Amino acid sequence: MNKRVTKELKSRSLIAFGILCLALVVVIGNLFWVSVIHGEEYKLKAERQQLSDTVLTARRGCIYDSNMKVLAQSASAYLVYINPSKILSDEQKKLVVDGLVDILELDEETVEAKASKENSSYEKIIGQINQNKRDQLREYISDHSKEKLNEIIGIDADTKRYYPLDSFASTVIGFTGSGDTGLSGLELYYNEDLTGSSGRSISAKNARAQTMESDYEQLFEPTDGYSLVLTIDEVIQYYLEQQLGQAIEETGAKYAYGIVMDVETGAILGMSTMPDYNLNAPYKIATNSVLEAINELETDEEKAQATSDAQFAQWRNRAVSDSFEPGSTFKLFVAAAGLEEGLITDQSTYTCTSALQIANYTYHCYHSTAHGVQSLHQALPNSCNTFFITLGQNLGKDKFFKYFEAFGFTQKTGIDLPAEASPVENTTYHGLSKLGKVQLASSSFGQSFQITPIQLVTAVASFANEGKLMTPYLVAKVVDSEGNLISETTPTVKRQVVSKSTADTIASLMEEVVISGTAKNAYVSGYHVCGKTGTSDKLTSEGQVLASFVGFAPKDNPKIAVLITIDEPQVYGASTGGSAAAPVAGRVFETILQYMNVDPEYEDSESSASSASVPNLVGKTPAEAKNAVSNYSVHIVGEGEEVVSQVPAPGQAIEKGGVIVLYTSDDAERLTGEVPDLSGLTVSDAKRIAISAGFNIKITGLTQSSNDAISYKQSVEAGSKAELGSSLTVYFKSTDALAD
Repeated sequence: MNKRVTKELKSRSLIAFGILCLALVVVIGNLFWVSVIHGEEYKLKAERQQLSDTVLTARRGCIYDSNMKVLAQSASAYLVYINPSKILSDEQKKLVVDGLVDILELDEETVEAKASKENSSYEKIIGQINQNKRDQLREYISDHSKEKLNEIIGIDADTKRYYPLDSFASTVIGFTGSGDTGLSGLELYYNEDLTGSSGRSISAKNARAQTMESDYEQLFEPTDGYSLVLTIDEVIQYYLEQQLGQAIEETGAKYAYGIVMDVETGAILGMSTMPDYNLNAPYKIATNSVLEAINELETDEEKAQATSDAQFAQWRNRAVSDSFEPGSTFKLFVAAAGLEEGLITDQSTYTCTSALQIANYTYHCYHSTAHGVQSLHQALPNSCNTFFITLGQNLGKDKFFKYFEAFGFTQKTGIDLPAEASPVENTTYHGLSKLGKVQLASSSFGQSFQITPIQLVTAVASFANEGKLMTPYLVAKVVDSEGNLISETTPTVKRQVVSKSTADTIASLMEEVVISGTAKNAYVSGYHVCGKTGTSDKLTSEGQVLASFVGFAPKDNPKIAVLITIDEPQVYGASTGGSAAAPVAGRVFETILQYMNVDPEYEDSESSASSASVPNLVGKTPAEAKNAVSNYSVHIVGEGEEVVSQVPAPGQAIEKGGVIVLYTSDDAERLTGEVPDLSGLTVSDAKRIAISAGFNIKITGLTQSSNDAISYKQSVEAGSKAELGSSLTVYFKSTDALAD
């Protein structure tokens, strides 16, 4: 071989070797690039392709009432998702979109957009569907197995929040949104406790994206959320909501809200804002008049904004989030400050001339009528403005502010609910530096500053608790899914605001307000209700007022404090605290104290006018029975020789001279009659008409000795049928304007 050929071969070999080395460098470089520089990135991509990682949602904890009645719980539900990267044709996409839209009742445009994300392997469609929808979707997927919808549409286990009692305590409990996250009320405040920790299910997938056998699976179980046991009693809450709902009907008010508190511990036994809403459909406008007003708006933008405003309004817990001028209810605290500082005694007198000049302002009593000479025992029942303005001036700004602060009006109460209104110095109340004589004068009778309902009832409860101010609370304890105790709320005394002696004196004065003053419509025979009313102008609605009552009972062994607020009452002559709020409070006290098995203790005047117990007449002959109850109207039914049953039952209390029906055979037809209209009557007229119609009457409300008591409500609707001899509860209230 010649030298020329040999040289060419060497050159070619070198070139080939160079190319080989270059290729090797490129390969090594790419390998370094992939494995080192972008190793983690490609590793994650590979894991996503080869592994199925499913989040296992933890079951949200339950919410119970104080007697372990379920108020909120999480039920099994299902979540639907799609894998758009598996959609290979327009035909597949149309089947996916049409099926999801038709079965799950979804917006087509939204589903179409998610199905068009070709590079996405997971798009959530909807959560919290029920089993019926799941079964329909499974059937649809099975019917289109040839189009491989089973590789595109997936269904996972999910949970759905459910409220068995619908609107019960809605503004307190609140509701959850997407992701089972609390959005309002206790659901929001205790969201972290209720939520728990999610788990994971990790399994391998083959080349066809199908889950492989269980050997490749790892399971991390979710931890269920804790449950809440509330201080709210379902029965007490029901009574409160019932009375507030009726109050709106009676007064035409915009809102009514109330609180029932255990005076010794600060535990909230009931809290409600009416109208309420359905927790299972929180975005639906619950009040028809509001919905009708929205529908009358012209543009979609106006309707959308009005709907949003209405939703937030119905979710708002006004008992903790709204501030208002307390009006005359605040006179209790000025009186307590004066007693505690020794500036007055319960026998101190003052002469009211109806008007009082402070700086350049003239203040009047309501109706501008002079009360004349009066002691504290008269000034508080009469709600005399000038008496308390004078007392406030004598206290001076330093001592006044000392008690204003001590009763808790400069800070939140600390109740375990979100959105409690925060007092703001020199905005919602006068700070010490801004508390001049005029501000002191107006503040002394509850004007020119604002407090919240929860602040007011908490402060008044201190008078029932020997002068101790408590922290209000709603959650008694937190338990795990097995019922084991995680934490328990201990009642907290914030401070001793006034002495027991001062607190007892204020309680006695408050009982006089109910017996003979502006709060007499809250009177309940035998229960010694203590209370005070207030009426204040609404700063946000010109010409509208807010009527309130706050108090506690029984006086000598207090159990509960009650606050009732009627927001914008519309009925003429029934817009003051004494006319609008006090009657509601009286009904709340009566029903709840009876439920709590608190025995009434009647005064002599009450006992003499009260009803008597029906004797047991069963077994007696008709003649013997008539002789035993000669002072009653007796009806004999049947031809038997002795009484076999009676209405009312033995031991039941009825008014003297009432009706007793005696049956002398078991098969005798029960007598019924038409219930008369007993509204707008005096006590004597109501008794006479009821007995003439064959019914007994139970009188409640105003003291029976009152000359101006008129019936305004009855327990059984007029015109309906009821058994003769049964009792009709008739409610009475004063016809006075009851200015406060």
